[in-house]
Amino acid sequence: MGKSEKLESAAPVLVDAELHVESFRQVREARRVELVEDYVELISDLLADGGEARQVDIAARLGVAQPTVAKMLKRLVKGGWVIQRPYRGVFLTAEGEALAAASRERHQTVERFLIALGVDEATARRDAEGIEHHVSEATLAAFAAFVRKTGA
Repeated sequence: MGKSEKLESAAPVLVDAELHVESFRQVREARRVELVEDYVELISDLLADGGEARQVDIAARLGVAQPTVAKMLKRLVKGGWVIQRPYRGVFLTAEGEALAAASRERHQTVERFLIALGVDEATARRDAEGIEHHVSEATLAAFAAFVRKTGA
């Protein structure tokens, strides 16, 4: 029997219940934080690029409708990450800036790791956008160590 035949015939092994619970909890938490991180990172980028982050620009960059952005901005204001000023757009609080910087760093680490593995830059950038939110700090540290070790 070949290796692939052994894999096909093996019955799935159910993971320990506590490990299962922790895995799903981690995924739910990552999904909850993902949108917040994406928004604050984009707002930071828009502010750095043109000095302002307007609702219309955020919607265009994320490919969503302006009412969707308005709803999320209310959540970000409530969370203490942004300040909205009438006729002036959106600005990050110190907490928002810190979150944007941390999110950007996570993204860059994952992107560099994927490139070091041989993934082309465009694909690595797109894939890093999702992966960055779902890796643990331990995995992220391993990615960074690998990148440093390979000199990528």
